Amino acid sequence: MAVLADSDTRWKWGALTANRIAPDNSDIRLDGFLLRGRATPTARQLQEVGVHADSLREVTAVEFLRVMAQESYDVLVLSLVGGGVQAMLHGLKRVWEGRAERPVVVTGYVGVVYEKLADGLLLRHGADLVLANSRQDAERFRAVYEGVGADATSVTEVALPFLGGEPYTGEHDPYTVVFAAQPSVPDSRKDRTYLLNRLIQHARKHPEREVLLKLRSKPGEHTTHIEELPYQKLVQPLDPPANFKLVYGNMGEVLDRTDLLVTISSTAALESLHRRIPTVVLTDLGVRETLGNHHFVGSGCLASWDRLDDGHSPRPDEEWVSRQGVCADGSYATAFDAARERIAKLLDRPGGLPALTPYYTPATAPGYLPGILARHHLGPDGTPLPGAPAHDKEPGPVRQIVRRAARGAYRHGVQRVAPVIRRMGEL
Repeated sequence: MAVLADSDTRWKWGALTANRIAPDNSDIRLDGFLLRGRATPTARQLQEVGVHADSLREVTAVEFLRVMAQESYDVLVLSLVGGGVQAMLHGLKRVWEGRAERPVVVTGYVGVVYEKLADGLLLRHGADLVLANSRQDAERFRAVYEGVGADATSVTEVALPFLGGEPYTGEHDPYTVVFAAQPSVPDSRKDRTYLLNRLIQHARKHPEREVLLKLRSKPGEHTTHIEELPYQKLVQPLDPPANFKLVYGNMGEVLDRTDLLVTISSTAALESLHRRIPTVVLTDLGVRETLGNHHFVGSGCLASWDRLDDGHSPRPDEEWVSRQGVCADGSYATAFDAARERIAKLLDRPGGLPALTPYYTPATAPGYLPGILARHHLGPDGTPLPGAPAHDKEPGPVRQIVRRAARGAYRHGVQRVAPVIRRMGEL
């Protein structure tokens, strides 16, 4: 099996999904490919994810397509942003032309799908399996495909591949509150500072509790989304109490000691609900599509910091939870059976698999598709453009140093220069 990912969170989703959908987990070989870009994970981020691969290397889109033209795999998981999936589908269609056999191509979403539903789905159309993390998502995905006249048979209901851990059995000593931060939600300094102040205020009001701010990355690192205002920097002048701490590491390990999980709209809420840990989705900044917390309407988890300060303990709606692929009822063991069965049937198909057929083509989206493909140095037919970066071997030490410096400069511009320019523009 092979996985192509473009960030730490997508590598985690892709690699764990590959293990979940494999016919026999004990016999699979997993080759990982990291798409070179602004969010390519660092060694520390990969170690924190904690997913083993038999091989793992960084590639450009064109390099990856060259490997796929030469190597043979049963299953390929594309764990990328929508535009990346679409580009790879067209590139793979091109390199597999005339080939008797090809891998089953699988794609999907890392977590909660709360924005750009139609856009993201149509960019993923053309894969053999488009995984939906819940019954609700499966229904929405099929409705979008059928609504534009696209084949919807690829939509396959599964669950998030990283759910697990021991069910919550009662309060720890000390009682531990965890705020799961997100890199891009909310995105303004005012809102992020507000949330940080309320978290610190909660720690001061409840000195008997341990209050943890769970962070996704360290300054200078990128995840799926750009983080312009890291909480690590915002907290420096605030002088938090001793029972307030910043934590990194695997979310599952943090949940092992959590008594109350608080977030705006993080997928961590679903991990927490799966383990039946009391979970709150904040309403302090409103219930808005731009925040993603509208996804939790009906969950029973919406509450404000005022209520939490006064001791509120949420009770999730069981019917809502069951529709979100959370599997708190113990059905998680069978959540990937349908995907495995579909993959087995496709691999046994007489004469091999047909060519990939994405919904977007130069005929259906002539003003949209070429730009998506060009960002990955591919022409309208999926062929690499002249001058596309592709190398048969690892770059030399000088090139690696230059590349790291360029990434550092980009991240400095995003996290330091861009916010200053915006503030100056507001004067």
